[in-house]
Amino acid sequence: MLPPPIPLRAVPGREARLSRLRPLRQSVWRHFRPLVPPVAGASCEGITCVPNSSEPWYLLLSLASLSLAPVNIFKAGADEERAETARLSSFIGAIAIGDLVKSTLGPKGMDKILLSSGRDASLMVTNDGATILKNIGVDNPAAKVLVDMSRVQDDEVGDGTTSVTVLAAELLREAESLIAKKIHPQTIIAGWREATKAARQALLNSAVDHGSDEVKFRQDLMNIAGTTLSSKLLTHHKDHFTKLAVEAVLRLKGSGNLEAIHVIKKLGGSLADSYLDEGFLLDKKIGVNQPKRIENAKILIANTGMDTDKIKIFGSRVRVDSTAKVAEIEHAEKEKMKEKVERILKHGINCFINRQLIYNYPEQLFGAAGVMAIEHADFVGVERLALVTGGEIASTFDHPELVKLGSCKLIEEVMIGEDKLIHFSGVALGEACTIVLRGATQQILDEAERSLHDALCVLAQTVKDSRTVYGGGCSEMLMAHAVTQLASRTPGKEAVAMESYAKALRMLPTIIADNAGYDSADLVAQLRAAHSEGKTTAGLVKTSCLSSEYFSDMKEGTIGDMSVLGITESFQVKRQVLLSAAEAAEVILRVDNIIKAAPSNKFELEQPSRFHQEEVMDAEEGRSPPAAAVGPREQEEEREEVGMLLGNDVPRGRSSSCPCSTPSIGFLL
Repeated sequence: MLPPPIPLRAVPGREARLSRLRPLRQSVWRHFRPLVPPVAGASCEGITCVPNSSEPWYLLLSLASLSLAPVNIFKAGADEERAETARLSSFIGAIAIGDLVKSTLGPKGMDKILLSSGRDASLMVTNDGATILKNIGVDNPAAKVLVDMSRVQDDEVGDGTTSVTVLAAELLREAESLIAKKIHPQTIIAGWREATKAARQALLNSAVDHGSDEVKFRQDLMNIAGTTLSSKLLTHHKDHFTKLAVEAVLRLKGSGNLEAIHVIKKLGGSLADSYLDEGFLLDKKIGVNQPKRIENAKILIANTGMDTDKIKIFGSRVRVDSTAKVAEIEHAEKEKMKEKVERILKHGINCFINRQLIYNYPEQLFGAAGVMAIEHADFVGVERLALVTGGEIASTFDHPELVKLGSCKLIEEVMIGEDKLIHFSGVALGEACTIVLRGATQQILDEAERSLHDALCVLAQTVKDSRTVYGGGCSEMLMAHAVTQLASRTPGKEAVAMESYAKALRMLPTIIADNAGYDSADLVAQLRAAHSEGKTTAGLVKTSCLSSEYFSDMKEGTIGDMSVLGITESFQVKRQVLLSAAEAAEVILRVDNIIKAAPSNKFELEQPSRFHQEEVMDAEEGRSPPAAAVGPREQEEEREEVGMLLGNDVPRGRSSSCPCSTPSIGFLL
């Protein structure tokens, strides 16, 4: 028979300490109370001395007490976040990333200024989600997952980086509220997977394919490019750049090789002065005393050193009897370079392009032979030149028959603004072209290049997969409607997860309307009602337009028929956004532990313990260290402190009066 509980003794300051732990002890007591044998008068307000600590229920209570202060198993410098703390940290990081870029979403999204620190600080103005996330430093693991996801989205399809980040963040926002309602993460994931299948099938059913009709397909490309550029800096010149992008992509003849499209940025003029050049422009200059125009060019593209005519005497030690010996060394080097130039000329070329520098003496030799020499064409330049001219990059010149030369009909020097460039026309790769961007500032040119790159990538994906879907929030509402219908037929808690998935999808048109300054609640409600009535092409409209089949007298900030307005997007982009966001949100939702490794040092030194640090501090302050011997009073106080750590309150002087046969520490709940 267990003894009755010992009441708390009134000790100054002790009640305040215990009151902070009492709610947690009561919670543990309610959890383990069914396992404890019935004891008369037992309650969580007293202390029970246990006669036999080997009882199973006592061991369970002891384990529960140890869980309040878990043992650190990691080396010094490592950190760990567990359970709800880790999950909350992941949610906060992911939602913060989504909130950072969601103001840039939609045709009326805002831009952000990215300013790097340091002596060579650079300024960047952009609303491209991938560019923003790539240039910010994040420390949260979940935030890094979303940053990597946006980078993959940009590499795969070139657009939708903001949408995929915002959708993943909204999914995790919904998951946070579901977990607060005691719904298990695995239940949420199961519901999300079924919702993803339903949304993907709804998106597939809504896709339109005009690949067999050349006229309609070209119009689809124009609409897709216009939709992509509507949210960019180029929106005020959307029609002009839409034509440039579509013509450049159609020249590829379905290959999708964007390396054949070269983009050059030149300061001056306005964005409207940008144009498409049917050829290749190299931003370099022709050498001195060399021909400025060559027809039917035979081009040798090389990556070799042409600077050995300048002897590396400075910093070297050369023993000579006179300056004549130095002249002999220089003459030998010149003869060596002359021999190399002669081997190059044996290829029967009239244009030599080198990735590296061409110094004065070989440049004179090329000029005397009537060969145009172009130096310092960077790696990207020679790679693209080899592609468009049909040549190969050579490094040795002993076997001319093994070297493949490039060709073009005309090479000439042209002027753009105040800069001289080299123009290659009639190249072997007929689809090669150059887009010349003009602008007032370098920031405008950089953002215009990023915007045009997104449009080119989306068009290239559409050429490969000609299916299109409707934009303006139409696809998101269509998928949300399909998921809601599935949830209404699904029993159990998974239906709640499906509803949260549909709500996250509806947040995309909500954010688009908010960024435009419209009443998002009213617009999304109208859009949801329209899709419920079977009007599957309904979407948000930002400009005044004519009446359509479903709606009439439309004004700014209303809903309209996307098929009539021509607001379309690439099926591949929407599909990638849906799948990537769902997978990233699932990965983050599965996390229940975050372990940060200790920093790796070349010489790992053991971190001194707390007691060692206290001894060092005592020695520095002139205090003597504590004595090794511990008296009975100190032992009793030490037992009392251990009891407090385990959730007990063992009053002084009462342990000797315990009727237990063996000493033990009771567990207070």
